[in-house]
Amino acid sequence: MVSRPHGGRLIYRVATGKRREALLEEAREVPRLDVGLERAIDLLDIAYGAFSPLEGFLVQEDYISVLEDMRLHDDTPWTIPIVLDVDPAEIADVSEGDDIALFYDGKPIALMRVEEIYGWDKKRHAQLVYKTVDVNHPGVAKTLARKELLIGGRIDLINEPPNPFEEVTLWPRETRVLFRERGWKTIAAFQTRNVPHRGHEFVQKAALTFTDGLLVHPLLGWKKKGDYKDEVIIEAYKALIANYFPKNVVVLAGLRMNMHYAGPREAVHHAIVRKNFGATHFIVGRDHAGVGDYYGPYEAWDLFNEFPDLGITPLFIREAFYCKKCGGMATEKTCPHPPEYRIKISGTRIREMLRRGEKPPEYMMRPEVAEVVLKYSNPFVE
Repeated sequence: MVSRPHGGRLIYRVATGKRREALLEEAREVPRLDVGLERAIDLLDIAYGAFSPLEGFLVQEDYISVLEDMRLHDDTPWTIPIVLDVDPAEIADVSEGDDIALFYDGKPIALMRVEEIYGWDKKRHAQLVYKTVDVNHPGVAKTLARKELLIGGRIDLINEPPNPFEEVTLWPRETRVLFRERGWKTIAAFQTRNVPHRGHEFVQKAALTFTDGLLVHPLLGWKKKGDYKDEVIIEAYKALIANYFPKNVVVLAGLRMNMHYAGPREAVHHAIVRKNFGATHFIVGRDHAGVGDYYGPYEAWDLFNEFPDLGITPLFIREAFYCKKCGGMATEKTCPHPPEYRIKISGTRIREMLRRGEKPPEYMMRPEVAEVVLKYSNPFVE
């Protein structure tokens, strides 16, 4: 069977019908707080159950527990704090217990019951979540630029930000129905913020050898400069799946979620989120959710050992390379040949080639995928 939702219950806080109409009316009368796209995306992930069991932004008790112990106060594993930051002036007329309307781009997006208002130590947050306070780390820089107070409480979604990827957007309720319709009892999920190269394809197909289906789940949301644009990732995966996978063994679904670049902590977070979508297995990559040299290449694997109660099986598949002697992709466990026969599939090198307008060799990237990327004048986030 598909996995049980994290915490035992799939959260759904999307207001519809008369209740939505009533909340829209209330949004005109209660204090207003404007939020940016990243917090609007957090609201979507909470409301549609991607962040189950969260029903809103963390209150202080849960925030401290997640920060220090990587668990919610009730001991449920949770590794990335999901918080709403505000300036004191923005909530000068708001007290704990009040309702406020969260606005995005001039429109009400959610109602929130303010259960708690509290301060936070942003440097301590950065050190514990990212294991560094170096401002060159994109997650640290984001954290230190956030506002001085946090507010926690339940939310109800009443509108959604525009979605340019509606055709590939599936939420947990939908993927779970789809997996059941296909008769999949075991599903491996693959998190990505990149276009696929042969190494990615290798680990995906390795996972498919012992699961019923594969959920390719590219992250669509804020990413750092130099990452691939969302539309490029989606189109590249469509090309790969159409040309190199059997029919009906892969579901491609975009996930609107922000990257944090928190390495091991975020790897566990990514697994929890995919568990909520129904996945039973999660592929943990080399330097998963890492950036620069802040984390060891397989450090995330060790952290999973601290969560025997996670409820989703991590798949630890070694980094693949191309072996000239084997004539194909291999890993250290499958290839006996010395290093001179092995060619590392470097994502950095592939990016450099694509920036120059060069098509990477076929042992690095499928030609159909490279052609998709190269048709864009600039496929990267600026």
